Amino acid sequence: MAISLREKLSYGVAGAGGDLSYGMTNAFFSNFLTDNLKIRPGYLSGMFLLCRVWDGINDPMMGTLVDNTRTRLGRFRPWILTGGILNAMVLVMMFSNPGFAAGGVGAYIYATVAYLLWGMSYTIFDIPYWSFVPALARDPKERNTIASIPRFFCGVGQGAVSLLTVAMVDKLGHGNEPLGFHRWAMILAGAYILLVVITVTGTKERYTPEKKESLTLKKAFVTIKNNDQLLFFMLTAICFNTGWYLTNGLGVYYFKHVLQRYELYAVFAGIVAVGQMLGLVLFTVLSNKFTKRPVIIGAMGFAAVGYLALFLLRNFRGKSLGVIPLLNEPIDVGFVLFALFAFLCCIGIGAMFVAETVMLADVVDYGEFKLGYRTDSIVFSMKSFLLKVAYSIQGLIMGIGLEIGKYNTAEAAMQPQSAKTAICAMAFAIPVVLIACSFLVFVRKYKLHGDFYNEIMQKLRVKHAEEEGRSLDEEVEA
Repeated sequence: MAISLREKLSYGVAGAGGDLSYGMTNAFFSNFLTDNLKIRPGYLSGMFLLCRVWDGINDPMMGTLVDNTRTRLGRFRPWILTGGILNAMVLVMMFSNPGFAAGGVGAYIYATVAYLLWGMSYTIFDIPYWSFVPALARDPKERNTIASIPRFFCGVGQGAVSLLTVAMVDKLGHGNEPLGFHRWAMILAGAYILLVVITVTGTKERYTPEKKESLTLKKAFVTIKNNDQLLFFMLTAICFNTGWYLTNGLGVYYFKHVLQRYELYAVFAGIVAVGQMLGLVLFTVLSNKFTKRPVIIGAMGFAAVGYLALFLLRNFRGKSLGVIPLLNEPIDVGFVLFALFAFLCCIGIGAMFVAETVMLADVVDYGEFKLGYRTDSIVFSMKSFLLKVAYSIQGLIMGIGLEIGKYNTAEAAMQPQSAKTAICAMAFAIPVVLIACSFLVFVRKYKLHGDFYNEIMQKLRVKHAEEEGRSLDEEVEA
């Protein structure tokens, strides 16, 4: 049964809400803590790692809870609403000045508790939200389209955060950066809740297989362990995503401290947003015309080439080309080249982000094929988990790198050359290595493509038809 464009868009808009929160956390939270609360980068490494240990238990628990949920609104929408509201509230908490002395013990405790609560509340929203994809459609091409829509809105959410945050913090805070962050977080939280409400009221589940037994937490861990393609997918995605999270998380540091052109961060963010949106559109178009495997490999290649060029152009300069319209900021040849390769890089990144959602939906089918039972939310809980693992590895690398580079939290405006070198290496060089690791795992271990994947889908169609008392032709039509 075809899904209307209105319902697809209703499903997608909550992705923008979630990424308003995720984008603020990924791009600005570390800098907010180091430059405003004076928390040492080395502590952030341990804080991120500690919270991810809990997520290793918490995420499968949430997936189990969602898979066992039965309400009038279905399995997913009650949790999407609950998680969205809670996560929006915690976002405001994270970007608040708690009144503790900068660099004091209270500030460290507050930051840790806030980040732990953010991870838990984001899990409540994120797992059921992405678990919707295989519940909305069975056809692989329909899934490609459905998965690209929330990824598009995610790009809108992240783009809005990246483009507007610097200016809005300054405007709302009137020079008081912590106050500006707090007020801006409140605005984003309100938009987040509104978008989640639209999703919950504008969608419905179209395929919910009847559960013959409740799924226990123990069985959830067994499911994850025995789904080899899920494990290889996770490794592929963690390596790739960590590279981008490093760039995104260090973007503020790079423009603020390395180039000392903080105003250009918004320009860079706009280029990133447009590139990623183009990437997700290209993935949808190309994967419907060709198979997913070469499209994914091409996306990785685009990202790697872009990163190499960005590293070489990291101290861009050249002949002046005048000023940027509206912003009235000077621009030179070096920045134009930097922007072009950032755009190329982000096309690949955007394509990979939507590819990961589609791949995970395929992994759900593979798990049902191999294990004999379907666990949408358990598998999709790994998406939330792997994103947070990637974010934690990013935090670990950032914290260690900034410590080694002797990043100055006491006087953030005065950074030694060693800190600037560390920022550039982590933002543009390390991601290339991580993409290479992702590529090797994908081409050698991920096998859900070609004849093997077609065989899986054919057997599942037969299985679903038998379970629901329909002919195979009726199942294919559904």
